Amino acid sequence: MAIKYDTWLDWLVRVNDVKQLWAAQPTYILSQSVYLLAGLVTLIHAFRKGGRWPYFWLGTILHGLFTDNFWAVALPEYDNFWHSQTPIIFLGARLPLHIILLYPAFIYHAAYAVSRLNLPKYAEPFAVGLVTVLVDIPYDITAVKFVHWTWHDTDPNIYDRHYWVPWNSYYFHASFAASFFFFFNVSRSWFAPKVAQWEAADKKSEWKSLVISSLLGMPGGVLLFIPIYHPLHDIYKIHSEVTFFLLFSIFSIFILSGLLSNREKSSKKLTAIDYVLILQLAVHYLLYLCIVIFFNPEQEWSLGLHEPVGPCNEVATLTTPFGQVLEKRKYFCPTDYNEDYIDFHCVKQLPQNGATWYTVCGTPFENRAEYITVLSTILVVASGVFYGLYFKTGGGVEVPPKKLKKK
Repeated sequence: MAIKYDTWLDWLVRVNDVKQLWAAQPTYILSQSVYLLAGLVTLIHAFRKGGRWPYFWLGTILHGLFTDNFWAVALPEYDNFWHSQTPIIFLGARLPLHIILLYPAFIYHAAYAVSRLNLPKYAEPFAVGLVTVLVDIPYDITAVKFVHWTWHDTDPNIYDRHYWVPWNSYYFHASFAASFFFFFNVSRSWFAPKVAQWEAADKKSEWKSLVISSLLGMPGGVLLFIPIYHPLHDIYKIHSEVTFFLLFSIFSIFILSGLLSNREKSSKKLTAIDYVLILQLAVHYLLYLCIVIFFNPEQEWSLGLHEPVGPCNEVATLTTPFGQVLEKRKYFCPTDYNEDYIDFHCVKQLPQNGATWYTVCGTPFENRAEYITVLSTILVVASGVFYGLYFKTGGGVEVPPKKLKKK
């Protein structure tokens, strides 16, 4: 079936029964709760730190709203994912409340941790981009397996997957976070060049910078797809895994150069609110590890908006920046699809042609131990990275070098 709205307000915001949603997808409710907590903790942290941090927090919100909704509104042919329903969801049941707070949960965490490195300006955006991916990756891998959202089945831009996560999802988070961070800082330098990076200038300068970065962060991220992903993938048919790791390598070169440069050691000591921020990040990683250990994806199901169902033989086209015309199925075909993280075992009949609101069911782990190993590895890597960023970047007492005794 297709969902209909009686009033504009019904389309703007929809409220669903939490008990029903918990019965269908308990892991989704847990995940949402962690993002609501992250939004609150990062907001409090921003105001406690002062300076430009509250502006940056708001900027991540605006950047996320623009990024997530631009494609569905302006270019619906590129629309390729659908969230499961949540207690509060906006814009025609397409934008969950917690997704609004996902961007500060990712980008604010990354930016604040990276700020302790005192990297050169040219290296910072790339470091923020890769740390953002590090925060995102356990969420992406776990959430799609538990049908917290569904992807378009045949869109060529997201066809290459990693545990059912498009490689371009990681490319997206790296490039868009780096772009937003770059414009947030470079635009403020146009209006207040003598003010230190994280100190607040006059409100007019800060609001100009906020608007510019919120609007240009997304186009800047798109531009980073053009020199690497589109020619290699669309023209030479190179797998998206390769294009992501090429981007990863380029980002890493800039970061390594920055780490090896002469720079001041951070003198900022960790405060109580910093430890709260770190604790919230630990909860984020531990949640997704616990989900793959203790919960069963085949017991969860999602009723809501999904890819429109229609004739299996109808084709739609996408035009790339280099003029190639790529094809995808115009509609989802319930009898012939390649999305093994979903099936229809929990419903009596398949969705019919024309349906946009229907139920999909999670599928069992093919190898739960593999998921546990992957999530555990991510946790170990993240622990090492964030331990280094927070506890090895300054704030301690510097010990002067010992002088050699003369004989």
